[in-house]
Amino acid sequence: MTVRDHITKLLIEALRQAELSGVIPGGIAEDPVLERPQNSDHGDFASSLPLKLARLVQRNPLAIAKALVPYVPNDEVVDRVWAAPPGFVNVSLSGPWLAMQVDRIREAGQTYGDIDLGAGISVQVEFVSGNPTGPLQVGNARGAVLGSTLANILEASGHRVQREYYINDAGTQIDQFNRSLYVRYLQACGKDVEFPHTGYPGSYLVDLSEEIRLEHGARFLEIADEEAVSELGKLGLARMLDTIRADVELLGVHYDTWFSERSLFDNGLHKKTMDLLAANGHLKERDGATWFSSAALGDDRDNVLVRQTGAPTYFASDIAYHYDKLVQRGIDWVINVWGADHQGHVQRMNAAAGALGVKSNRLTMLIYQLVTLKRGDKLVKLSKRSGDIVTMRDLVEEVGPDACRFFFLSRSAESHMEFDLELAKEQSAENPVYYVQYAHARIAGIVRLAQERGIAFAEGDLSLLSHEAELALVRKMLVLPELIEIMSSTLEPHHLPHYAQELATAFHWFYQQCRVVSAVEGEEEVTRARLKLVDAARITLARCLDLMGMDAPDRM
Repeated sequence: MTVRDHITKLLIEALRQAELSGVIPGGIAEDPVLERPQNSDHGDFASSLPLKLARLVQRNPLAIAKALVPYVPNDEVVDRVWAAPPGFVNVSLSGPWLAMQVDRIREAGQTYGDIDLGAGISVQVEFVSGNPTGPLQVGNARGAVLGSTLANILEASGHRVQREYYINDAGTQIDQFNRSLYVRYLQACGKDVEFPHTGYPGSYLVDLSEEIRLEHGARFLEIADEEAVSELGKLGLARMLDTIRADVELLGVHYDTWFSERSLFDNGLHKKTMDLLAANGHLKERDGATWFSSAALGDDRDNVLVRQTGAPTYFASDIAYHYDKLVQRGIDWVINVWGADHQGHVQRMNAAAGALGVKSNRLTMLIYQLVTLKRGDKLVKLSKRSGDIVTMRDLVEEVGPDACRFFFLSRSAESHMEFDLELAKEQSAENPVYYVQYAHARIAGIVRLAQERGIAFAEGDLSLLSHEAELALVRKMLVLPELIEIMSSTLEPHHLPHYAQELATAFHWFYQQCRVVSAVEGEEEVTRARLKLVDAARITLARCLDLMGMDAPDRM
């Protein structure tokens, strides 16, 4: 149970007791709605419950707050409870209790912050899933960081998480890729052939075709064109997937499953899904094509599933894929992390899930916005169609995986973001990545110094921790479990880097105010207590960095 949950429980008990005493009319079911005030003078928590009750019981909210305060149970966690205008119940935490939480954090270790919100619910986070027709780009990097961090957070909140990459290895785009590679191969072999205007123009295909020529020679000139296109396509796809796997690993991302779109056709699941939709009256024939009647299910229009040529659309594959995830595999909750170009796909995918008999709360589409790269005051332009792209690997190799992850997480998914390449590389407190990691390195240095001096602090007396900066650091550390609960519910991991900065600031302030390893005679016990506090801060900050997929350096 988090501290917030504990205080909430106390306030609910106060409301019930006030009702039993007749101070407040009975039968009121209201959430205390706890907030953490920005002004520390207002306590650690503030409840607006009296303001909500005022409308129901027709009384002055401040009078209600004053009536509730005496009914808040005495508790070791709480130091003081008081009413404040215009109608808040403020709560401050006990200093001695706060100090004792250092041991709780140290005992939890690498699991500190974990909660049981998910209660074993299975969750699949599908993210990136970039077409294997080219290298991953900067936008894919944002999706990779967002999806992998969400997966970490959901695991920390007790969910059973599966990370999945959907490989679009079927359909028109793959056909175009295969033919583009074939033409580049012919050119690499000295043939004067024109590149198709519908092809993929990136220079990576030139490099890929040359690699294949060096390994296989002119073998593909000796077989029929269509067979050569197919064989080259298989080789090219395998190499592009190897590149994608290497690129996401460079960013610190791993997957449990790489799911092939083509497998939907090979194992008959695509046909099974279409037959199910037809049997339930969701398909209709029009203009020589097969349409999904999505308008009848809340979409703004119907959508084509099978073209006049007989070729299935991307949407048809996506429906079959979600049937596999939500029905065949029975995953409790599927979260798709998609780029802004998929915004129009959300409504029709929800309609399709409904047609498959899937409850709306089992499918979530999280859309993240575009990324603009800056180098100083200048924008870095990129265009996939012209072949001038900035790849994920380019970005990671320039600024490092930790900076990529922190910066991409620092803005909410729905916000367009500017990524400042120069700031990301700066080795100063101006760079939030450096600032947070330096705090961990400083903490590790203090613990290392204590070890070098032979100071054993496992039995340090935490009751000696009473300085304002000491308790402020503990207060900030106790926020982590609450934050994990909030992020798991809202799917908003952008709170994590901001919290890490606040925690680093709290530590730096403590370090400035309180000498940790003191050589002054008579301060040995205070040193031991503060070393325990520092160790708890190390654990908490390392946990933040780990959830973000970042390193927690011991030296910088």
